Amino acid sequence: MNREKADDRFREEKKTVLEAARQMLATGLVVGTSGNVSLRLAASGARQLLAITPSSRPYASLDIDDIQIVDFAGKKVEGDLPPSMETPLHTGIYSARKNVNAVIHTHSVYASAAAVAGLEIPPILDDQVAFLGGEIKLAGHALSGSREQVENVLAALGDRSAALLASHGAVATGRTMPEAFTAAELLEKTAKIYLLALSTGKVNELPGDARAAAKQIYERLQSGLP
Repeated sequence: MNREKADDRFREEKKTVLEAARQMLATGLVVGTSGNVSLRLAASGARQLLAITPSSRPYASLDIDDIQIVDFAGKKVEGDLPPSMETPLHTGIYSARKNVNAVIHTHSVYASAAAVAGLEIPPILDDQVAFLGGEIKLAGHALSGSREQVENVLAALGDRSAALLASHGAVATGRTMPEAFTAAELLEKTAKIYLLALSTGKVNELPGDARAAAKQIYERLQSGLP
């Protein structure tokens, strides 16, 4: 679809994705064109839609009309650029997790280092459990955009809000874009703390009672309760 014919009903949602992509670059969660950002849109009849960053475009040069609208089958609805090659990862998460409305895939340094080392991060911090849902598991390596990648990431996510992708990077989810972005930043912070703690030769996991209390906070937040 030509840009001059773009449907303005998606403009605010595309702006949300664009701003998150720019922020992701500015905060060092990605470099160049790596990673991707998406937002679930209100269904158009029986058709489920999302707004997502395009493939292989530098974030610094993106504008609002570069954000692509596709359906969950990957068919383009609006935009004249190829959507991210990892669109199936995003649609797979949305299909499996009905309370997830935003997905951010990063290549942040410490999370990627843990993923390259083949590490999973146990529950070590209160905020990790309260806002990410617990341990951060590692999804097995698979080609980007493949069904295997989707299955591996869904298994690693479970009901939590973050996962590592082996030899690749990380994924964070949220009910809103700000929530997903916070999850991405918290994942990176947790990975950094874990690797630093490992370098001392000692890592203490969160005690069971504290873990249970923090998990209750996470479950309450995910249910939308105050």
